[in-house]
Amino acid sequence: MDFSLTDEQRMLQDTVERLVADQYGFEERRGYMKHPQGFDPAIWGQMAELGLLGVPFSEEVGGFGGGAVETMLVMEAFGKGLVLEPYVASVLTAGALIADAGSDAQKSEILEALVGGELRLAFAHTEADNRYSETLVSTGAEKQGGGYALTGEKVAVLHGDSADKLVITARTAGEADDAQGLSVFLVDADAKGVTVTGYPTNDGLRAANVKLDGVQVGADALIGEEGQTAELIRLTLDRGAFAVCAEAVGAMSKACDITLEYIKQRKQFGVPIGTFQSIQHRMVEMRIALEQARSATMKAAARLQDGTADERRKAVSAAKVQVGEGGQFVAEWGVQLHGGIGMTEEYNLPHYAKRLVMIDHQFGDVDHHLNRFSAMMDMPESA
Repeated sequence: MDFSLTDEQRMLQDTVERLVADQYGFEERRGYMKHPQGFDPAIWGQMAELGLLGVPFSEEVGGFGGGAVETMLVMEAFGKGLVLEPYVASVLTAGALIADAGSDAQKSEILEALVGGELRLAFAHTEADNRYSETLVSTGAEKQGGGYALTGEKVAVLHGDSADKLVITARTAGEADDAQGLSVFLVDADAKGVTVTGYPTNDGLRAANVKLDGVQVGADALIGEEGQTAELIRLTLDRGAFAVCAEAVGAMSKACDITLEYIKQRKQFGVPIGTFQSIQHRMVEMRIALEQARSATMKAAARLQDGTADERRKAVSAAKVQVGEGGQFVAEWGVQLHGGIGMTEEYNLPHYAKRLVMIDHQFGDVDHHLNRFSAMMDMPESA
């Protein structure tokens, strides 16, 4: 496999790294968190001007036409800065789902506005009792007249409280855990019957619970084919898992750098603690965990871009396990090697540690993806 970047990919990497370096200092980030949306809308506008919101979309809607490699470049840089903007929620999950299965009218209306920074989306799938299930959906969509009425509740919707429109999974037929009968709808966040309750998460981001009480939508709100979107939902969740894996690689890299710099400066018994062999061993192990996570995420990028559905699922699960375990190792030992300062809100390292721990629980934790990978080991591959 050729791991070298093209000229266009290097330009993209330089652009996003420069944005993060210029705009995402530690104190600046703490200020952005105080905005009502949990991020600075001006930075979102800059992302639009730089073309970052169009990275995965076609040129027909103003996009870059990028794939999984370009996504990894963007998310790794975002991880280094602990970027707060709703990129995964708006662009890489909800937006990508519309690009995959939306009608021409939906793509034209939604994606062009998204790429231009005029619209934000959120993907609402998780429910209180479905844990990480891809198909266990209790939210119902009942046909009424020429449209549908949606009833149910979604929880932990990433950036759901700053979204203009919600991409919502709902059941139009079948039992609660059937793959058949799943549909996806585009719903205005301020539509009658929609109640959005936002809250901060432990890592400085935002999420929301979304209650749907007989929300009326037209037939044109349906994304894809009615009752046939299970694989589309699986793909969307895999893209989200891959994106946070790439983000974790960036966060792990920065956490390692911060820790290395600290052990070079912190002195004990008159010498830097980085000269102690036991601490050197831990630092090396942290770097090994980082490189293993990076390698697994790169393989997931390749399978997302060119692999079959089964190859994609296996590679994404393998990366999520590697990132979950490696990220926790880096977080824990980064804090341990710092001592007390590693637990203070006024220092940057613990914020990376919290984000790495939270990433393990987004789009399926280590146990979930170990089980999914194991279940697929003896299955014949399908396209």
